[in-house]
Amino acid sequence: MCAFVFWEGGYQVRELENDPNFNAGRGSVLTSQGTVEMEACIMDGTTMKCGAVSGLSTVVNAISLARLVMEKTPHIYLAFDGAEAFAREQGVETVDPNHFVTPENIERLEQAKEANRVQIDFTQPAKGDIRKENAEANGGDSQIGTVGCVALDSHGNLASATSTGGLVNKMVGRIGDTPVIGAGTYANSYCAVSATGKGEAIIKATVAREVAALMEYKGLSLKEAAAYVIEEKVAKGNAGLVAVSANGEVTMPFNTTGMFRACATEDGHSEISIWN
Repeated sequence: MCAFVFWEGGYQVRELENDPNFNAGRGSVLTSQGTVEMEACIMDGTTMKCGAVSGLSTVVNAISLARLVMEKTPHIYLAFDGAEAFAREQGVETVDPNHFVTPENIERLEQAKEANRVQIDFTQPAKGDIRKENAEANGGDSQIGTVGCVALDSHGNLASATSTGGLVNKMVGRIGDTPVIGAGTYANSYCAVSATGKGEAIIKATVAREVAALMEYKGLSLKEAAAYVIEEKVAKGNAGLVAVSANGEVTMPFNTTGMFRACATEDGHSEISIWN
C-alpha cells in the first residue's frame, strides 16, 4: 500500500502512476486474464465536485481522466468503453495496454494463481526476512500499492485523489473502493481522505466518508476519527488511509503489516515511513 499527503493539481498522483514501483498506471497489477484495469478518483472538498473512472486499459494517467470527468461532464463516474472513448475525445494520452504490464506483476499474478487467491500485491519476502512471519499473519506482504494524495491549501481548501490497478488476480470487471466516493476517496470542509487496501472491506465500511462523518457529527478530531475507523470498522490486515483536516492535522493510520506513506507541511515538517 502507498499513500502520500501533498497536492499539486493531481501532478503528484500522475508522477506515481508513471512509476512502475506502484500499483497504479504503469505497474498496475493484473486481472485473472493477465490484463490491466485501472481506476482513479478525484474530489474537491470545497465544491464537492468529483470525478471517477474505472476499467481503463490504455489511458496513461487515470487520475487526469478522472479530473476531466469532474470538470468537463455532467457526470461523476465513467467506466470501461465509455471512459476510454471519453479519453480519446479529450485527447488524453493513450498507449498499447502492454505498456502497463511489468515482469514483476506477471510474477505476482502467477503467485496468486498458484495460491488460488485474490490478493493486494504479494511479493514473497526473502528467506529469513522477519517480515515473512508478519506477512503470513496478515494474508500477504504488500510491497507496492494504491497511490493517493490529500491536501489542504493556504485558503483552507481540501482535496483528495486516489489511483490504483486494484487486486492481483481480480475478476475482469471488478471495481474496487478507489473510484467509489466515500469509500476510497472523499473530501469535504472537514477533511480529505484517501484509502488503500482491500477494496471490498473498504467499501463495506465506507471508510473515507466514515472518517468525515465522525468529525462532523461526533466532534472527533481527525486522528481520533481515522483511528476508530481503521481499528474498529475494518478487519485487521485490510486497510490504511492518509487524511488531512481543515486545521492542518495529518494522520496516516493502517492495520496492515506496513504502508508506504509520506507527508510535508508548510512549517517544514516532513515524514517518510513504511512500517509502524
